[in-house]
Amino acid sequence: MVVSRDWQEVSVLECILGGLHMDVAVESEPERAMERLTKSKIDALIVDCDLNGSSQFLRELQLLENPPKTVPLVIMGAPQSTQTLDATGALFAFEKPISVEQAVRTLSAARNMILDGRLRYHRAGLEVPVSLTAKGQRPFEAFLINLSQGGMQVHSDGFCDITKPVQVSFDLPGARSGLKAQAEIAWRDQRGNLGIRFLKLAPQQQRTLQLWLAQQYFAN
Repeated sequence: MVVSRDWQEVSVLECILGGLHMDVAVESEPERAMERLTKSKIDALIVDCDLNGSSQFLRELQLLENPPKTVPLVIMGAPQSTQTLDATGALFAFEKPISVEQAVRTLSAARNMILDGRLRYHRAGLEVPVSLTAKGQRPFEAFLINLSQGGMQVHSDGFCDITKPVQVSFDLPGARSGLKAQAEIAWRDQRGNLGIRFLKLAPQQQRTLQLWLAQQYFAN
Protein backbone atom coordinates (compact mmCIF):
# COMPACT_ATOMS: atom_id res chain seq x y z
CA MET A 1 0.00 0.00 0.00
CA VAL A 2 1.23 3.49 -0.91
CA VAL A 3 0.26 6.33 1.44
CA SER A 4 0.69 9.52 -0.58
CA ARG A 5 -1.08 12.35 -2.36
CA ASP A 6 1.83 13.04 -4.72
CA TRP A 7 0.18 11.56 -7.78
CA GLN A 8 3.16 12.06 -10.04
CA GLU A 9 5.36 9.96 -7.75
CA VAL A 10 2.53 7.50 -7.15
CA SER A 11 2.25 6.87 -10.89
CA VAL A 12 5.98 6.12 -11.02
CA LEU A 13 5.65 3.67 -8.13
CA GLU A 14 2.64 1.99 -9.73
CA CYS A 15 4.62 1.48 -12.92
CA ILE A 16 7.64 0.03 -11.09
CA LEU A 17 5.58 -2.20 -8.79
CA GLY A 18 3.51 -3.40 -11.72
CA GLY A 19 6.73 -4.46 -13.42
CA LEU A 20 7.59 -6.42 -10.27
CA HIS A 21 4.17 -8.11 -10.45
CA MET A 22 2.94 -6.46 -7.25
CA ASP A 23 -0.57 -5.06 -6.88
CA VAL A 24 -0.79 -1.51 -5.55
CA ALA A 25 -3.39 0.12 -3.31
CA VAL A 26 -3.15 3.89 -2.81
CA GLU A 27 -4.48 5.86 0.15
CA SER A 28 -4.17 9.64 0.23
CA GLU A 29 -5.32 10.04 3.84
CA PRO A 30 -3.21 8.55 6.69
CA GLU A 31 -6.34 7.93 8.78
CA ARG A 32 -7.92 5.81 6.06
CA ALA A 33 -4.61 4.05 5.48
CA MET A 34 -4.42 3.07 9.16
CA GLU A 35 -7.99 1.77 9.10
CA ARG A 36 -7.28 -0.28 5.99
CA LEU A 37 -4.02 -1.54 7.43
CA THR A 38 -5.68 -2.96 10.54
CA LYS A 39 -8.44 -4.68 8.56
CA SER A 40 -6.63 -6.00 5.49
CA LYS A 41 -3.54 -8.06 4.74
CA ILE A 42 -0.89 -5.67 3.45
CA ASP A 43 2.47 -7.09 2.39
CA ALA A 44 4.40 -3.81 2.33
CA LEU A 45 3.89 -0.17 3.11
CA ILE A 46 5.33 2.88 1.33
CA VAL A 47 4.77 6.14 3.21
CA ASP A 48 5.32 9.63 1.81
CA CYS A 49 6.93 11.60 4.64
CA ASP A 50 5.91 14.87 2.97
CA LEU A 51 2.22 14.03 3.41
CA ASN A 52 0.43 15.89 6.20
CA GLY A 53 -0.22 13.47 9.04
CA SER A 54 2.46 10.98 7.97
CA SER A 55 4.58 11.53 11.12
CA GLN A 56 1.60 10.75 13.34
CA PHE A 57 0.74 7.76 11.15
CA LEU A 58 4.25 6.32 11.54
CA ARG A 59 4.15 6.84 15.31
CA GLU A 60 0.78 5.11 15.56
CA LEU A 61 2.07 2.27 13.41
CA GLN A 62 4.82 1.55 15.93
CA LEU A 63 2.41 1.79 18.88
CA LEU A 64 -0.18 -0.69 17.61
CA GLU A 65 -0.81 -3.41 20.20
CA ASN A 66 -1.13 -6.03 17.45
CA PRO A 67 0.98 -4.58 14.64
CA PRO A 68 0.15 -5.97 11.21
CA LYS A 69 2.85 -8.08 9.63
CA THR A 70 3.71 -5.35 7.16
CA VAL A 71 7.20 -6.14 5.95
CA PRO A 72 8.93 -4.07 4.94
CA LEU A 73 8.16 -0.41 5.59
CA VAL A 74 9.55 2.01 2.99
CA ILE A 75 9.56 5.78 3.41
CA MET A 76 10.00 8.40 0.73
CA GLY A 77 10.20 12.17 0.75
CA ALA A 78 12.41 15.18 0.30
CA PRO A 79 16.08 14.65 1.35
CA GLN A 80 15.59 16.20 4.80
CA SER A 81 12.57 14.00 5.55
CA THR A 82 14.29 10.70 4.83
CA GLN A 83 17.06 11.22 7.39
CA THR A 84 14.91 9.86 10.23
CA LEU A 85 14.97 6.28 9.01
CA ASP A 86 15.74 4.75 12.43
CA ALA A 87 13.00 6.73 14.16
CA THR A 88 10.32 5.48 11.74
CA GLY A 89 11.19 1.81 11.99
CA ALA A 90 11.49 1.72 8.19
CA LEU A 91 13.85 -0.67 6.47
CA PHE A 92 14.26 1.32 3.26
CA ALA A 93 14.06 4.92 2.14
CA PHE A 94 14.39 6.86 -1.09
CA GLU A 95 14.21 10.54 -1.95
CA LYS A 96 11.82 12.43 -4.17
CA PRO A 97 11.81 13.06 -7.05
CA ILE A 98 12.03 9.30 -7.39
CA SER A 99 15.02 7.92 -9.23
CA VAL A 100 13.61 4.99 -11.16
CA GLU A 101 16.89 3.07 -10.89
CA GLN A 102 17.09 3.55 -7.11
CA ALA A 103 13.41 2.77 -6.63
CA VAL A 104 13.69 -0.44 -8.65
CA ARG A 105 16.62 -1.59 -6.49
CA THR A 106 14.83 -0.67 -3.26
CA LEU A 107 11.48 -2.16 -4.18
CA SER A 108 13.10 -5.30 -5.60
CA ALA A 109 14.80 -5.83 -2.25
CA ALA A 110 11.48 -5.24 -0.49
CA ARG A 111 9.78 -7.72 -2.81
CA ASN A 112 12.40 -10.35 -2.01
CA MET A 113 11.74 -9.87 1.71
CA ILE A 114 8.00 -10.26 1.13
CA LEU A 115 8.52 -13.48 -0.81
CA ASP A 116 10.89 -14.81 1.85
CA GLY A 117 8.24 -14.13 4.47
CA ARG A 118 5.52 -15.80 2.43
CA LEU A 119 7.65 -18.86 1.74
CA ARG A 120 8.64 -19.14 5.39
CA TYR A 121 5.01 -19.55 6.43
CA HIS A 122 3.66 -21.18 3.28
CA ARG A 123 2.14 -24.62 3.91
CA ALA A 124 1.93 -27.12 1.10
CA GLY A 125 -0.67 -29.88 1.20
CA LEU A 126 0.89 -33.28 0.81
CA GLU A 127 -0.18 -36.88 1.47
CA VAL A 128 2.82 -39.14 2.07
CA PRO A 129 3.69 -41.55 4.89
CA VAL A 130 5.69 -40.16 7.81
CA SER A 131 7.63 -42.07 10.42
CA LEU A 132 8.18 -40.60 13.91
CA THR A 133 10.86 -42.32 15.99
CA ALA A 134 11.64 -41.46 19.60
CA LYS A 135 14.60 -42.92 21.47
CA GLY A 136 13.65 -46.19 23.13
CA GLN A 137 10.24 -46.37 21.45
CA ARG A 138 8.85 -48.13 18.39
CA PRO A 139 8.38 -45.98 15.24
CA PHE A 140 4.99 -44.32 15.00
CA GLU A 141 3.46 -44.16 11.52
CA ALA A 142 1.30 -41.29 10.30
CA PHE A 143 0.33 -39.45 7.12
CA LEU A 144 1.50 -35.97 6.23
CA ILE A 145 -1.25 -33.35 5.78
CA ASN A 146 0.72 -30.16 5.18
CA LEU A 147 4.32 -29.04 5.32
CA SER A 148 6.20 -25.77 5.88
CA GLN A 149 9.81 -24.74 6.50
CA GLY A 150 9.20 -24.87 10.24
CA GLY A 151 7.22 -28.06 10.63
CA MET A 152 4.26 -30.16 9.54
CA GLN A 153 0.84 -31.43 10.43
CA VAL A 154 0.30 -35.18 10.35
CA HIS A 155 -2.64 -37.47 10.99
CA SER A 156 -2.90 -41.00 12.36
CA ASP A 157 -5.79 -43.22 13.34
CA GLY A 158 -3.68 -44.61 16.19
CA PHE A 159 -2.95 -42.96 19.53
CA CYS A 160 0.45 -41.29 19.77
CA ASP A 161 1.94 -41.35 23.26
CA ILE A 162 5.32 -39.89 22.26
CA THR A 163 6.42 -37.05 24.52
CA LYS A 164 10.15 -37.03 23.74
CA PRO A 165 11.94 -35.37 20.80
CA VAL A 166 11.56 -37.46 17.65
CA GLN A 167 13.24 -38.06 14.34
CA VAL A 168 10.82 -37.43 11.50
CA SER A 169 11.40 -39.28 8.22
CA PHE A 170 9.45 -38.79 4.99
CA ASP A 171 9.88 -38.56 1.22
CA LEU A 172 9.31 -35.44 -0.84
CA PRO A 173 7.87 -36.15 -4.32
CA GLY A 174 10.57 -35.36 -6.87
CA ALA A 175 13.39 -35.07 -4.32
CA ARG A 176 16.42 -37.29 -4.81
CA SER A 177 16.47 -38.52 -1.23
CA GLY A 178 14.19 -38.69 1.79
CA LEU A 179 14.18 -36.00 4.46
CA LYS A 180 15.03 -36.55 8.09
CA ALA A 181 14.65 -33.94 10.82
CA GLN A 182 14.96 -33.73 14.57
CA ALA A 183 11.59 -32.49 15.80
CA GLU A 184 9.11 -32.28 18.63
CA ILE A 185 5.36 -32.68 18.92
CA ALA A 186 3.99 -29.17 19.46
CA TRP A 187 0.30 -30.04 19.77
CA ARG A 188 -2.24 -32.84 19.27
CA ASP A 189 -6.02 -33.08 19.17
CA GLN A 190 -8.69 -35.72 19.71
CA ARG A 191 -9.07 -36.41 15.98
CA GLY A 192 -5.60 -37.85 15.51
CA ASN A 193 -3.93 -34.68 14.21
CA LEU A 194 -0.43 -33.79 15.39
CA GLY A 195 1.54 -30.59 14.94
CA ILE A 196 5.27 -31.24 14.48
CA ARG A 197 7.90 -28.52 14.95
CA PHE A 198 11.31 -29.02 13.34
CA LEU A 199 14.23 -28.55 15.72
CA LYS A 200 17.14 -29.42 13.44
CA LEU A 201 17.58 -30.10 9.73
CA ALA A 202 20.90 -30.68 8.01
CA PRO A 203 21.76 -27.62 5.83
CA GLN A 204 21.46 -29.57 2.57
CA GLN A 205 18.11 -31.01 3.62
CA GLN A 206 16.90 -27.57 4.69
CA ARG A 207 17.81 -26.25 1.26
CA THR A 208 16.02 -29.15 -0.44
CA LEU A 209 12.89 -28.43 1.60
CA GLN A 210 13.01 -24.68 0.87
CA LEU A 211 13.37 -25.25 -2.88
CA TRP A 212 10.58 -27.82 -2.94
CA LEU A 213 8.21 -25.51 -1.06
CA ALA A 214 9.10 -22.61 -3.36
CA GLN A 215 8.26 -24.75 -6.39
CA GLN A 216 4.86 -25.60 -4.90
CA TYR A 217 4.20 -21.95 -4.03
CA PHE A 218 4.92 -20.60 -7.51
CA ALA A 219 3.10 -23.50 -9.18
CA ASN A 220 -0.19 -22.43 -7.54
